[in-house]
Amino acid sequence: MKLDHDDSTRQTALKQPENRDYKYGTVGAVALDRHGNLAAATSTGGMTNKKFGRVGDAPIIGSGTYANNQTVAISCTGWGEYFIRLVMAKSISDMMEFGKMPLKEAADVMVMKRLPALGGDGGLIAVDKEGNIAMPFCTEGMYRGFIKSSGEKEVRIYKE
Repeated sequence: MKLDHDDSTRQTALKQPENRDYKYGTVGAVALDRHGNLAAATSTGGMTNKKFGRVGDAPIIGSGTYANNQTVAISCTGWGEYFIRLVMAKSISDMMEFGKMPLKEAADVMVMKRLPALGGDGGLIAVDKEGNIAMPFCTEGMYRGFIKSSGEKEVRIYKE
């Protein structure tokens, strides 16, 4: 369908049957290449009715996005102010590097315990230098998925 400047046409073209309320949020990606390099990217749709001038966590390296070849690549989504306060992505990397925690444990501590303890919510996707994947979230659902070089893949929205 051709998109023009008519808002009703644009909304019809963009609306997906599963997306009843036009919510389009964060898109994140993490990758581990065959040379052992880790990369992370995060783009956000922003918070609905956000205040003018509000800065989210996605553009802040260490809060919403982080990659370190020694540990992990992470892309976050959620209530950005809380991710900033926790320096979410970098904190997980530090827990792995200095605390010798595995990815799943470090990510679960931050997303499932520390984030809600402050009053925030959200989730993340991450891959560590060994190819382990974590996708914790403390919300009703979070669009997420992965594909490995072996061809194994998974796509999910809600907790199973």
